[in-house]
Amino acid sequence: MRSSAARSWLHEGRLDRAGMLLSALCAVHCVTTIAFMALLASVGGALLHPAIHEVGLMFAVLLGVIALGAGYLRHGQRLPTVIGGVGLGIMALALTLPHGVPEAIATLTGVALLAFGHYLNRRAGC
Repeated sequence: MRSSAARSWLHEGRLDRAGMLLSALCAVHCVTTIAFMALLASVGGALLHPAIHEVGLMFAVLLGVIALGAGYLRHGQRLPTVIGGVGLGIMALALTLPHGVPEAIATLTGVALLAFGHYLNRRAGC
């Protein structure tokens, strides 16, 4: 004889609802995965284009010069500007490297130093 809890699950259709939910989640997962992979395949080439990196560096330099320079004028501390400037220089160096691990390491190092420079700049201005 079945317990009342098991009968309740069967009678109310909870197991069927759970099965339908899992089936729907599976279908969403499959469709989303296919769509995501297709998007990556079509956009991936565009994101690796050198112009993307050059424009990104241009914006980083522009923002860095404005923000770090204004911070220096406001608080007079050179360290944030120097660290941020070194980060920008390393990011520029990364543009000269072939795509791959060395470029990624240089870019991430430069970005981390630039972000740290902005952090120090912000703290010095408080």
